[in-house]
Amino acid sequence: MINIKNEMTDDLFKAILTLETVEECYKFFEDVCTIKEIKAIAQRLEVAKMLKNKQLYSKIVADTGASTATISRVNRSLMYGSEGYDIVFSRLEEENK
Repeated sequence: MINIKNEMTDDLFKAILTLETVEECYKFFEDVCTIKEIKAIAQRLEVAKMLKNKQLYSKIVADTGASTATISRVNRSLMYGSEGYDIVFSRLEEENK
């Protein structure tokens, strides 16, 4: 596995943590990423939400346009990853209360 931890990646994540609004996120990510990259990340997050809600692959494909390979990859991250999705989902749930 490739180790992504380095000073440049730390700087990227620190920069992201300075963003305070959704509008600021749009501005930053539109400068840093291609539209396709942003859409791919957003799609993976939606796939993860649907998997957490026990949706069938066929429904996820139909609703998100994600390939079954992408869905499988996200599912592996949910099951065996670093629990990043869980952290985000838990905090979003708290925020929505």
